[in-house]
Amino acid sequence: MLSTPAVMFWQFVLAVHIAAIVIAFGVTFAYPVMYAVGIKREPRSMPGFHRIQDTVGKTVITPFLALALLAGIYLAGHLHQWSYFYVQWGLAVIIVLGGLGGAFFAPQERKLAELADRDVAAAGDGEVTWSAEYTALRKRVELVGYVAAGLVLVTIYFMTVQT
Repeated sequence: MLSTPAVMFWQFVLAVHIAAIVIAFGVTFAYPVMYAVGIKREPRSMPGFHRIQDTVGKTVITPFLALALLAGIYLAGHLHQWSYFYVQWGLAVIIVLGGLGGAFFAPQERKLAELADRDVAAAGDGEVTWSAEYTALRKRVELVGYVAAGLVLVTIYFMTVQT
């Protein structure tokens, strides 16, 4: 007599898919708080913070985004759901977020680290005053970060209700 396994393989892959998204993007939802605290209370830490963002992008976000993509491709194929909107939306968003990571966030975060280094050095032992260039770039990165976070949340909604 054959028994049904307690967990089907596709269910395990679904758990991996969800975990990969949580691991990839969880920290990004805390970045606005980190920015606010760093800018106001720990301005000399900002160069390191931006380098940490760049490293997190390379070592956490990118690999787990790739894992989520692979798991999602398996699920869509195995469950025959390629024609569903939520699958097509999710695939498009994961490609957009991956592209933003490599083409926008990584170079901009490296530039922010350089500008923050410059502004901190210029302050000497005095109070750090952020240059207009640093402030404008930081605000642009924050804005695109909010858009990316919004895409993640909307995608979670679509995946949950499976529209």
